[in-house]
Amino acid sequence: MRTFADSNDGGRDGAFYGTWQQPPDPIGVQDVPDGPFVLQCKHTKKADTTLAPSDLDDEFTKVQALVERGLCGSYVLLTNARVSGTSEATIRRRLLDAGVVYPLVLDGQWICDTIATRQRLRTFVPRVYGLGDLSQILDERAYTQAQALLGYLREELATFVVTDAYRRAVRAVQDHGFVLLLGEPGVGKSVIAETLAMTALDAWGCLTVKAPDAAGFVRYWNPLEPNQFFWIDDAFGSVRHERHLTDNWARHMREVMTAVRGGAKVVLTSRDYIYRDARRYLKESAYPLLHEQQVVVDAAQLSPEERRQILYNHIKLGDQPREVRSSMKPHLHEAADADPFYPEAARRLGLQAFTLHLQLNGRGIGDFMTRPSDFLREVYDGLDPDEKTALALTYQAGEYLSSPLDLDLHTAQHDVLTRLGGTIAGVSRALHTLTGTFLRHGSPPSHDTITGWSFRHPTLQEGFAAFLATDLNLIQILLSGQNWRTILSRIDCDTGNQAGTLLRVPPSLYLRVIEILRTANQETLTDWLGQRLWHGFLASRCSDKFLTLYTQAEPTAIDRLTWFGSFLNVVDEPQVLARLQQADLIEPPHHQRIVERVTELAVESPDAGWTWLPEWEVLLTESEREQLLSHVKQQLPSRFDQILQDWRNNYNPDETDPHTYFDELEIELNSYQKAFANDADATSAIEQALEKMNDTIWAIDDEHLPQDPHAATPPGHSAPADEPHERSIFDDIDDD
Repeated sequence: MRTFADSNDGGRDGAFYGTWQQPPDPIGVQDVPDGPFVLQCKHTKKADTTLAPSDLDDEFTKVQALVERGLCGSYVLLTNARVSGTSEATIRRRLLDAGVVYPLVLDGQWICDTIATRQRLRTFVPRVYGLGDLSQILDERAYTQAQALLGYLREELATFVVTDAYRRAVRAVQDHGFVLLLGEPGVGKSVIAETLAMTALDAWGCLTVKAPDAAGFVRYWNPLEPNQFFWIDDAFGSVRHERHLTDNWARHMREVMTAVRGGAKVVLTSRDYIYRDARRYLKESAYPLLHEQQVVVDAAQLSPEERRQILYNHIKLGDQPREVRSSMKPHLHEAADADPFYPEAARRLGLQAFTLHLQLNGRGIGDFMTRPSDFLREVYDGLDPDEKTALALTYQAGEYLSSPLDLDLHTAQHDVLTRLGGTIAGVSRALHTLTGTFLRHGSPPSHDTITGWSFRHPTLQEGFAAFLATDLNLIQILLSGQNWRTILSRIDCDTGNQAGTLLRVPPSLYLRVIEILRTANQETLTDWLGQRLWHGFLASRCSDKFLTLYTQAEPTAIDRLTWFGSFLNVVDEPQVLARLQQADLIEPPHHQRIVERVTELAVESPDAGWTWLPEWEVLLTESEREQLLSHVKQQLPSRFDQILQDWRNNYNPDETDPHTYFDELEIELNSYQKAFANDADATSAIEQALEKMNDTIWAIDDEHLPQDPHAATPPGHSAPADEPHERSIFDDIDDD
């Protein structure tokens, strides 16, 4: 099979030399003689166009020349236009008169019928999910789900490009039932996951669930319904690592893998830097599937052809006027070669809202593609007061700004309204104006009880946070209008090294932040998630100056932190203590208490996290580590039988299976085995402990994990990519 450039194809868009073999599921084309075959495509952008024989006068002339040169035995005309019966007869007769042995006309209806009856085609051309009547290709069970997804994904499907990352993701889900999509912000991870969700409805017949987190996965997973597809976006945090989300995945990973073995399909997405931070808490050694490279897809690895197609789709389907597209056209090849290339930046290049001040030359467009955050700040600065207020209110609200908008009951929202100069009527209009570019309105799948406005993409929210940081008064108002949970998860007190831009608070407002958070101190002390947010904030998003002011205002805080519990790979007080140690705020009595506590836990639990977690390299000196290792060698073997009996006595069969329950103990023993690698006696003692633990597990295990079911035969692998054409994909970018 060969394809030819548009500029000199001689009447052949493609040619095939060989034997036409009918596929097992016929597509309406029978008894085609041997080639050579000529393929000619006639595409129209206008809906309901009818192809007339006169539209092909030039082609009939070329056909005769091809026949005379022995290049055309069978001639296949494909068109997305309608072809009447009379026109088809005329076209076939004129082709026969030109010497064609077998003329074949395949019109738009044939194309639609082929799409409707071939699942594999739809898997690798997912844009067709936005076309026509979905009831033709989906059964009634999935129809409602598909409509909900389409409402959420319609624009993404219209511009979606099938990339190698998508093909590898499809293969991973087919072969393993699991894929983890990793990449930088704005590279298209979520769009790939969304498209896989639609594919799961159609090609794999799955019941599709967009779960918010691991707990949601467990809540929706039905072991009696093996054909489920789970899509979890930003599994470990949206703009930074959120430890409580990762802990939930670690806690429920056995259920995830059991579901996958039972036939479920699972797609997770994560920013690469967030996953790097999260993976040490995921107990990957117990779950080999997470280690398999073929199920980790880096969505940023795009070929030149894929980049150009993505850029073309976004500009062609955007709202840029024709004269702007004409000015852009000479520079688009260079823009597609931008390093790094962000599909989200390509989307913005196609929208007027983001390019009002853009210089339409090579340098301007290149900078726009490679430095999207810089241009975002300029865009935000150029918005009118009502638009800025609408975005500020959306940011202040957190996940969703409730719809319909009601500003009368919210004093904090009125403060933002007054400070930015917006009006209630103007903000209401602005919210609708910004929807589709900066904002998204509605509720995502599986969240149909929540409706409102949210930022269309996390990078838009991050860019707005950077814009807000330039106005101290506005920062103070936003701080006052948010509850302590939102403040803890949103702000960065001037560390300057936090991946994922947060609302940066300058030193002049540190005392204000401390005052707000101290009022919620009692609530955080009794709330597990509140403590996790609080500890994460202190450990990673506070400067030395902030920590000094905080410990002065809360003199008992360090004492409370030293009473940490097991297990060290789950609790986060030691991370805060290590950060305080780096800021020279740990006094000798605090340090002594830390050493005593970890010595106690090292044997009692037993807890080996101190042997490998990085915070303990800060908290313990080398001599203290050696003393602690010696203590464990002496005490653990003699006390292990009692430890194991305590674990067994605490086991509740109604809460989990014994394998999951004893996972943590196995991980701790394996960690000690690594720490004692050079001590044969200590290693042997750990091996004996592991054997005793496994005997205990099987003694109380009356049930086994379900066996793998007979999975339906998945669709075949994708076809290789077409050979590149000589023409530029951007040739018609400025056509209307």
